[in-house]
Amino acid sequence: MAQTTPITVAYGDGIGPEIMDATLRILEAAGAQLEKEIIEIGEKVYTRGVKNGIEAGAWDSLRRTKVFLKAPITTPQGGGYVSLNVTTRKTLGMYANVRPCQAYYPFVATKHPQMDLVIIRENEEDLYAGIEYRQTEQVYHCLKIVSRPGCEKIIRYAFEYAHAYGRKKVTCLSKDNIMKMTDGLFHRVFDEIGNEYPDIQKEHYIIDIGSALLADVPERFDVIVTLNLYGDIISDIAAQIAGSVGMGGSSNIGDHCAMFEAIHGSAPDIAGKGIANPSGLLQGAILMLVHIGQSDVATRVQNAWLRTIEDGIHTGDIYKEGVSQQRVGTKAFADAVIERLGQEPQHFKAVYYNNSHADTTVSSVKTQTRSRQTKELVGVDIFVDWPDGTAQQFGDAVSQFNGSPLKLQMVSNRGVKVYPDGMPETFCSDQWRCRFMHEQGSGTPIQKEHISHLLMQFHQGGFDTTKLENLYTFDGVPGYSMGQGE
Repeated sequence: MAQTTPITVAYGDGIGPEIMDATLRILEAAGAQLEKEIIEIGEKVYTRGVKNGIEAGAWDSLRRTKVFLKAPITTPQGGGYVSLNVTTRKTLGMYANVRPCQAYYPFVATKHPQMDLVIIRENEEDLYAGIEYRQTEQVYHCLKIVSRPGCEKIIRYAFEYAHAYGRKKVTCLSKDNIMKMTDGLFHRVFDEIGNEYPDIQKEHYIIDIGSALLADVPERFDVIVTLNLYGDIISDIAAQIAGSVGMGGSSNIGDHCAMFEAIHGSAPDIAGKGIANPSGLLQGAILMLVHIGQSDVATRVQNAWLRTIEDGIHTGDIYKEGVSQQRVGTKAFADAVIERLGQEPQHFKAVYYNNSHADTTVSSVKTQTRSRQTKELVGVDIFVDWPDGTAQQFGDAVSQFNGSPLKLQMVSNRGVKVYPDGMPETFCSDQWRCRFMHEQGSGTPIQKEHISHLLMQFHQGGFDTTKLENLYTFDGVPGYSMGQGE
């Protein structure tokens, strides 16, 4: 008998309590050895004034058990509330989001009956850093953060996952033709780490054509690794074209903690009606069982679930006349799975998990130790709120500032160079980026005092500076992007 494993359980909001009850009943009937700690998260906690939806005692439970089975929650709109999912993943270092997407044709309608892929999404960085600013009346900024350690961890995890589960190919999706530094880093690290796995096929697509191919011919993909926002979008696309978002589960894996959940939301419109499909959360729970080393139980549950789907016992979201045999609610579906424990599917291939597939064998990936590069300050971008006038007028005004050894090289607006030699057709907002670079031949290295002096001139000239970015080179390579048209 497997050793009892402590886990933290949250029943969530909306349909959460119904599908969690169904899932836990199935796990118990299958022989899962679990010691459950129940915590409250989500809407009720938000309404008590806790902005992140989770209280201190719940964090204590998560850090103690290190395993979290979570039903969907509702995040209130507006009011400064933040996503609990994002907060939990980042706070506890769950850097890998793993979402298997498989077709269950002909029992679940899909145009892609051979679809069987896994999306591995970076979980902590990218635009999901959630760092946003309103800079001017018209302009807002959202900071995209991509780090080399973050790229190394998720990409190595993807290759280790492919190796552990017998997958043959890993595909990287990025947008490095536009975001050459952030997405470019992700692609470069993919190539570097991929070279260490000669037995696994490797390919890269730009995210737009990659998404199109995923929607059209998902059969060509095996394991996909991508950045946070792209992964979030394509995971739902993949789940939907596989048959139903309501049947997808996911795991969030880190070196210290792991969280397991359905990929769908709390569906408050059907809460309390007893009709929700518990399959997504059950699939997440099966991933949890594999993770904690109870793979024999995971095998029993997955095969019983497959047999239930084969037998046409379907909840309303996947019920189809002529294919389904019986339309059931949440409780009756769970009962049907329990009745089939010990049985194997006849149409689908039976599943046999073993502990060598446990995600714990691929979670503790290491990043490379690198020597520090030579970092040199070579310029500064100063952002200015200036609502009136033309690019020519603005550029002429700021070009008079004496920032020696810094000299104005260009002014851009929304990333496009508008001074000198800008085009009158270019639309300009009320925020301007002034790029001052080290004047060649000055013989004076840039000091922070030079930048302070430059900022003081902007202030004395009546200009509202809203932000600055120091420009560096690393071993002589620019650590900043060029303006469009620069």
